[in-house]
Amino acid sequence: MATGERARYWQYPELPGVDLLHAHYVRKAFARHTHETFVFAAITEGVEAFHYRDDLVYAGPGQIALVNPDTSHTGHAGVPEGWTYRTIYPDAGLIRSIAADTLALRGDVGFTDPVVDDPYAAQLVVGVHRAAEEGNALAADSLLRLVTARMLRSHGGRAGTPLAPRSAGARNAARARAVLEARMTDPPTLEQLAADLGTSPFALLRAFRDAYGMPPHTWLTDARVRRARRLLDAGTAPAEAAVAVGFTDQPHLTRHFARSVGVPPGAYQRARTYKTAGRRDP
Repeated sequence: MATGERARYWQYPELPGVDLLHAHYVRKAFARHTHETFVFAAITEGVEAFHYRDDLVYAGPGQIALVNPDTSHTGHAGVPEGWTYRTIYPDAGLIRSIAADTLALRGDVGFTDPVVDDPYAAQLVVGVHRAAEEGNALAADSLLRLVTARMLRSHGGRAGTPLAPRSAGARNAARARAVLEARMTDPPTLEQLAADLGTSPFALLRAFRDAYGMPPHTWLTDARVRRARRLLDAGTAPAEAAVAVGFTDQPHLTRHFARSVGVPPGAYQRARTYKTAGRRDP
C-alpha cells in the first residue's frame, strides 16, 4: 500500500450482516468489480471518483456513494490528495428487513443515485463506525437503521422484478456466465465459449458487457475474488483459497483481492475474526 495510505476492513460481532471499512487512499485504484452487499461510503476528506456502470461520478465530504449489489463500479482518487471514507457494507437481507420494518416495502429494494449529497446521513454512517469501535451495540444498530431508512425514503424504493433475458445476446450472456461460474478454475477461451453458444466472440463480448457491465474475463476475476472471500470467511488459508478459485498462487489472489476489496486477503481474514470491542484504527 502506498505511503500514507491506510485501511482497516473489519466486522463488529454485534452488528451481523455488516462489514466495515475505514480507509485513506491516494494512489489506490479499485478495478471494476461488484459486491454481493450494498455499499454506503461516507466521504470525510478529499474526493473519490468512480465509474458507476458507464458514468464517471465524484463524491466529496458530506456525500455518500451508494452502490447496489451486483452493480459494477471502480474507484480512485478524484483529487491529488486522495480520499478518506468510512464505508458500511450491509447485506441485502438486512436492507430488505429494514425496508419492510420502516417503510412497509416488501421484496427487493435498491437505490437510484450513485452519489447522495446528505451531510447528516454521512454523519450517521460515521456514527455507525464510531459506535462499533466503542462497543456500543445499541447505537451502532440504531444508527444503521436510521441511515438506511433515510436513504430509502429519499433515494430508493422497491426494485423492479428482473425480466428473463429475451434477446439472443442476453440469453448467450447468461449462459456464458453460468459456464464461467461452473468452470472457474479452468475457463474456456472466448472463442471456445462463443463457439459452444453458437455465436461469434465479438458478439458475445458485447452482449456480456451489456448484461453485466464488464467483459467476461473481468467478470471472472471478480467472481473468483467473491468466492475467495467466502472461503476466507470459512477459515480457508489464503494460499489454499487462491488455488481453489483458479488463481495461480497467493500473490496472484492478493493482487486482485486488494484491487477489489481494498485490503490483502490475510488482513481481510484477520479482521473478519476481530472480536475485541474498543480497538481504534491504526
